[in-house]
Amino acid sequence: MAKKSRSLARERRHIRVRKTLSGTTSRPRLNVFKSLTGIYAQIIDDIQGITIISASTVDKEIREQVKGMKKTEQAKAIGKAIAERAKSKGISSVVFDRGGFRYVGRVKALADGAREGGLQF
Repeated sequence: MAKKSRSLARERRHIRVRKTLSGTTSRPRLNVFKSLTGIYAQIIDDIQGITIISASTVDKEIREQVKGMKKTEQAKAIGKAIAERAKSKGISSVVFDRGGFRYVGRVKALADGAREGGLQF
């Protein structure tokens, strides 16, 4: 039997969740991905198959803001940034896709930041 890996298990969870979760033009999907160093969020319209907005800790304008912050604080800042960018595009309501990650720590901080920024989900 093959060795189980955490990343493979996360991918399987994400596929399972994505069977029922989809972003529409009126209510796009807020996708979250986290790596060891950064956190990435994008708002996706699955019907057209396009990424409408994205924000991450590697964005040029955000990178300087989050320097020296703890990872959960960075995630909250990314959540606020994505909410701000969504508001400017006229998006107020999204479907939250945690990407197979547990809803704790950085994923929860990003969600809380997005809610504080005015996104509804």
